[in-house]
Amino acid sequence: MVAAHHTLPDLNQLDPSALKALILSQHEQLLSRDNEIEHLKLLIAKLRRMQFGRKSEKLDRQIEQLELRLDELQATPAENTAASHHPVVVVPVSNVGVKPARRSLPEHLPRETRSYLPKQEACPDCGGTLKFLGEDVSEILEYVPARFKVIRQVRPKLACACCERIVQAAAPSRPIERGVAGPGLLAHVLVSKYCDHLPLYRQSEIYAREGVELERSTLADWVGGTSALLAPLVEALRRHVVSAGKLHADDTPVPVLAPGNGKTKTGRLWTYVRDDRPAGDATPAAVWFAYSPDRKGEHPQSHLGNFTGTLQADGYAGFDAVYETGRIQEAACWAHVRRKFYDLHVAHKSPVAAEAIERIAALYAVEKEIRGYPADQRREVRAARARPLLDSLKQWLEETLGKLSRKSDTALAVRYALSRWEALLRYVNDGRIEIDNNAAERSLRTVALGRKNYLFAGSDAGGERAAAIYSLIGTAKLNGLDPEAYLRNVLSRIADHPINRIEELLPWNLAPESAMASTSAA
Repeated sequence: MVAAHHTLPDLNQLDPSALKALILSQHEQLLSRDNEIEHLKLLIAKLRRMQFGRKSEKLDRQIEQLELRLDELQATPAENTAASHHPVVVVPVSNVGVKPARRSLPEHLPRETRSYLPKQEACPDCGGTLKFLGEDVSEILEYVPARFKVIRQVRPKLACACCERIVQAAAPSRPIERGVAGPGLLAHVLVSKYCDHLPLYRQSEIYAREGVELERSTLADWVGGTSALLAPLVEALRRHVVSAGKLHADDTPVPVLAPGNGKTKTGRLWTYVRDDRPAGDATPAAVWFAYSPDRKGEHPQSHLGNFTGTLQADGYAGFDAVYETGRIQEAACWAHVRRKFYDLHVAHKSPVAAEAIERIAALYAVEKEIRGYPADQRREVRAARARPLLDSLKQWLEETLGKLSRKSDTALAVRYALSRWEALLRYVNDGRIEIDNNAAERSLRTVALGRKNYLFAGSDAGGERAAAIYSLIGTAKLNGLDPEAYLRNVLSRIADHPINRIEELLPWNLAPESAMASTSAA
């Protein structure tokens, strides 16, 4: 624990030995606090990695407790500074508690200037006239709560004085026919639910505090209507994704309320990611989510019916039928191999696992250097540097396996790597392919966070709506856009947009406009 703040003694009255002892005491306290902060950050990072797999309420509580302790440690110095009423002598100590330089506040934010004039109108010493000498300017960052507004749409009726013909402008279209929600409010509801993980009942409570009563059922109607309106755009996104030559795929469970009995069943959200930027390809990155009520292999077969190329995925047997057609090649994931050895090393401090991790790290070091290079250059570098490492690793794995008990966990990890060796080598011969499937796993993190807050989806239709909105939000993020600004832009025009030009509303085609809308909103 960090020592509570105490008033400093009068430093001028201390002899050199007492002053030195005080400095050493403060130095030790700072070191202890910084060490505990770093240790807590390490523990939280490890638990976070576990949290995205199978998890329990105990693990969630453990993470929350560690984060509370970390917040307390990091807040204590600021609290002590604010509580102090005495000048503090700053003692420079190298490499202890060094704070990063404060960043300047964003230029795009609106500025409000407040001037503070001195109370004296004349010189307090001689009574002379004061003249302007200069000024000190500082800035603070303030938050203005979001607010609702009502847009009154007035359409005057004009009559002809000669023939009594009445002329009136057509009513502007709305995202939801006869709905009272504007595109900005609908975008905010969607992003709050699917990106910021706020269930509708919590949103309803937040809006009520602003004096606007929006029932959860009303919000649910808006989510359903907006999802239907965006369906053609999601379909255009799906076509873009499956037209790639290489995809990342993964899936995650989603509890779904079963109709009739009030219990939950386990549905699945599948993710398919197109992202060739690490291979120097400028084609826009995109992610498409699909929902299914179970995990049968027929679902990826249906999702990938029009796809031809390389699929990077884990070892799920449901993908086997996809590979059997010969139309799709499998590229395995080295992160999955490394994770099995990492778990062994954490649990047993296994020297075999430690060496495996070190050897795999050498492969990742090569990848780090060539990230963003064109595919042909990546293939050449891998052939020259990664291939010898892989050949040596395979030989070592085979020799190691002969020395292990067949039923040991380490032997299982070794056999997992050797049984998938051909698929694990595929990335070496094709510069477009990645060493792992982390692109797909990253896309599922928002689902894992949302699942913690939602507890379950209301129905299979709710799962399909979630997949659609996750697709648009995830793709907007991959293209560097604010999802809310993008959806606001889309919803303001999609009702009148020609269906045969729906691709014009994909994130990368609206990127400049959505970026400007985000800046204006800020």
